[in-house]
Parts: sequence; C-alpha cells; structure tokens
Amino acid sequence: MRRNFKVKMSYLGTNYHGFQIQDNAVTVQETVEKALSSLLNEDIKIFGCSRTDTGVHAREFYFNFYTGNTINERGIIFGSNARLPEDIALHTCEQVSDDFHARYDCKGKEYEYIIHNSEIKSPFLSDRAYKSWYPIDEKRLDDAAKLFVGEHDFKAFCSTDCDKENTVREIYSFDVRREGELVKFLISGSGFLYNMVRILVGTLLFINDGKLREQDIEKIFLTKDRTKAGKTVPPQGLYLNRVFY
Repeated sequence: MRRNFKVKMSYLGTNYHGFQIQDNAVTVQETVEKALSSLLNEDIKIFGCSRTDTGVHAREFYFNFYTGNTINERGIIFGSNARLPEDIALHTCEQVSDDFHARYDCKGKEYEYIIHNSEIKSPFLSDRAYKSWYPIDEKRLDDAAKLFVGEHDFKAFCSTDCDKENTVREIYSFDVRREGELVKFLISGSGFLYNMVRILVGTLLFINDGKLREQDIEKIFLTKDRTKAGKTVPPQGLYLNRVFY
C-alpha cells in the first residue's frame, strides 16, 4: 500500500543551487531524493513547499513523498539522516492523507533576512549573512517596513523573471530589529514572488541610504515597475524561517 509522508527538514543552502532539481547542478531536492531512494530501495520524488534559490537557507522546510515501503516514521528520519550530508537534516515525519501536497496546502510562510552591519568582517557569517558596513537605522526601517503590510500588487517588487500572472500577495507582518551587529528583517505573508523578499529588503536599504523615501513606496506599487524599487540583496542572508499549514 502506498503511503504519503510529510517531512520537516532544515538546510544550509551554501553548497546547493537552490531546492529544485536541475540537470547540471547539485540541489537540495536531488540530494534528499537520492538519500530516500537509497533507504527505501525505490525511486522517490519529493514535493517541496517552496523553491529556494541558490545560497538561500531554510530553518523550516516541508516536503511530502509517496512510498510503498513499510518503514516507520522513525526509520525514515534516522535512515535518511545517516545518508545525508551534514548541511541537510530531517527533523519530523508523519503519515498524512493521500491528497496532501506540501506546496499547494501551504497557507503562508515566514522569512528572515540577516545583515551583518559592521565595518569588520566575520569569518563565521560569510555564507550566512549579508555584510554591509553602512550604518543602518533599524527603527526607521521598522516603521517603513509596515508600509508593505496588507494586500498589494507586488509586481514592482519581484524579479523580472517572475512568471506569475497574479502578483497580488498579502503581507501579514514585517519587522526590523537589531541584535548587536546583526540587523534582522522578519516578514510573513500568504506567499512570495520570485526574489520578492530580497527586493523588499533592498528597497528598505535604499531608504536607509537616502536613495528612496518612505513616501515613494506607495508610488512604486502603482508603477508596477521593477526598476523603481531597490536592489536585490544577495541570497546568503535569506532564511525560510517557518511554513504554515
């Protein structure tokens, strides 16, 4: 009898060209599928909750897969982790209904973007945070971030490579806070477009640097023009933080 399993995992994205499988690059999906296929002695395809980009990390990521193997949940977790590299870990596993899909049943996501705001580099953060020496006014950016909360057309705040016809999304919350030399941007919403979080952070940094003003945000929404918004910040500071079902 074929069973459907929902699995929670985490990974550092530094060594991978994103989650989704590719013909000419190592991805998280390929790596996990190989581990599960080896464990279960059958070809396994996993269905992820998101398509994280090259270098992006995930503290919480869900996928589901089908198997005819009679192995239990504990066996899946420990057997897979023994076959996975140190930068990917499975945490929980549960059998779910046959029609559950990790992506289509997702109700929302939360991302965190981390900036190492210091004049001195850190060897411990080079692949895990974006380095920016220019002073960041986190209180001002926290206020500005609230202008993105609500339902808006984010056409101007996604990559020009975005293939979604509907670019309306709802942002539930967007907070900016400082923890020592780290400035953290925490955003949750119904869904996110290609590069959307990185462009929103980049737009806030443009406000911090005086290249944009807070009152420009509403105008940028109306233009639907990507060139009017801020830069796309690098991927290494981005974490898929939580997934809601």
